[in-house]
Amino acid sequence: MRVLLVGAGGVGTAVTRIAARRDFLTHMVVADYDLGRAEAAVSALGARGGRFTARRLDASDEDAVRRMLVVERCDVLLNATDPRFVMPLFQASLEAGTHYVDMAMSLSEPHPSRPYEECGVKLGDEQFAAAGRWTEAGLLALVGMGVEPGLSDVFARYAADELFDDIEEIGIRDGADLTVEGFDFAPSFSIWTTIEECLNPPVVYEKDRGWFTTAPFSEPEVFDFPEGIGPVECVNVEHEEVLLIPRWVDARRVTFKYGLGDEFIARLRTLHALGLDSTAKVTVPGGDGPVRVSPRDVVAACLPDPAGLGDRMTGKTCAGTWVKGTKDGTPREVYLYHVVDNEWSMSEYGSQAVVWQTAVNPVVALELLASGAWSGKGVLGPEALPPRPFLDLLTEYGSPWGLREEI
Repeated sequence: MRVLLVGAGGVGTAVTRIAARRDFLTHMVVADYDLGRAEAAVSALGARGGRFTARRLDASDEDAVRRMLVVERCDVLLNATDPRFVMPLFQASLEAGTHYVDMAMSLSEPHPSRPYEECGVKLGDEQFAAAGRWTEAGLLALVGMGVEPGLSDVFARYAADELFDDIEEIGIRDGADLTVEGFDFAPSFSIWTTIEECLNPPVVYEKDRGWFTTAPFSEPEVFDFPEGIGPVECVNVEHEEVLLIPRWVDARRVTFKYGLGDEFIARLRTLHALGLDSTAKVTVPGGDGPVRVSPRDVVAACLPDPAGLGDRMTGKTCAGTWVKGTKDGTPREVYLYHVVDNEWSMSEYGSQAVVWQTAVNPVVALELLASGAWSGKGVLGPEALPPRPFLDLLTEYGSPWGLREEI
């Protein structure tokens, strides 16, 4: 399999380190707007880097992406950029006749008059609108194939297939006890993406009502996370699983709640109050005259790069899917989860826990596609495909998952 990886940030670099250890990969082109970053990702592989090359590529330039896919004879494009670039990469893959995998989905837009009651443009709507073209072309766009969304969706399908006869609720619950020495505020993942998903109206799904929205940070609950992380308060956040799972898994309610903490939420609220979460460009003075910049990009530039925090980070991160329903007429409640210890991911791969946990899942998916264990046409989420091959291969990668009975 020949892969074009677009994005050589923390997650993209972790992808190269994981994929370099697997035999399914024939060649990976590592492309980034910053050629130096792509070259650094490849050079860090050392003796394992023979199947990797670095290229400069602007992810917003659809024609350039299409040309690179054709020239490099790629079988699949793996998108490791932030969600702004989903659509040009998605469309370039279709035009090039190349399969596509991403870890997030096309962006949402709040309802113009009732943002906290009704959905406007939902996450992934633009991609699903093109599903027919992908099916007609005989190509697969596997969307939301990271950890959340991604592994969490695989867990949902596994629960529906093997653990439950009837599902009342599926709730994605994400929490951690990570700390970063020397920083009062240092998000462990892209602040651009974090702002997008945390300050947009959260989406909830109910079978009798469909998709609807609530206010940011609504419905707080304390969830007890496994492997020593312990209780963390979680709140509703906009996330792709709520838009994906109901398309393929029968459940009466689907939610996503994220363990953010009061201090983190307060900082996000402040950014919003000051307009610093905006992506609309504003004019500011510059050394060579006025320049136009996005406030959110400025915030991201002022914070430390999450990929470089691993040496100062301690603790674990947990991604998981809580499911409530019945099996053989008996109530059942389980939490399927995946925990990564930062000490382990740093010592084994040199990548901090959150970016490594995100990166391992698309690599597993690529290997399943290369072997034929996963296949399909159209625009599909992870829950549209058989879960057992994925979970078995994830364990083979040295990163097992867990199941905790809740009742």
